[in-house]
Amino acid sequence: MDININTPALLFPAISLIMLAYTNRFLALASVVRNLHDRYHKMDESKKPMIHAQIKNLRSRMRIIRNMQIMGVTSFIISLVCMYAIYNESMEAARYLFAGAIIVFAISLVLSLSELFISTHSIEIELSDLELDND
Repeated sequence: MDININTPALLFPAISLIMLAYTNRFLALASVVRNLHDRYHKMDESKKPMIHAQIKNLRSRMRIIRNMQIMGVTSFIISLVCMYAIYNESMEAARYLFAGAIIVFAISLVLSLSELFISTHSIEIELSDLELDND
């Protein structure tokens, strides 16, 4: 496969957009944590076990989002290094770097999918809390 300097550049818009989405997820999660913190200090002791389940879920999501962002930035950097390898006419290295950038980007997307499943579980915890209030 022949690649030119534009080939790794194709990843830049995709990585940039996905990083924006990851940042939005992180900011939304930070807001949830702040709200949960306020709720925790205002609630009675009987409700706190439900909050502990949410805290565990939020910690897991924060770790995953951090790793998603790390993989996205790493993919971006590898793409830049790939462009430099193409510039230096190191085509064999450029091919491996481009493949690496795509693989790391794919890992980032898989992490995003796993975070989506965990966030859905978080909403289920909230819904079960509402159901307990109605009973």
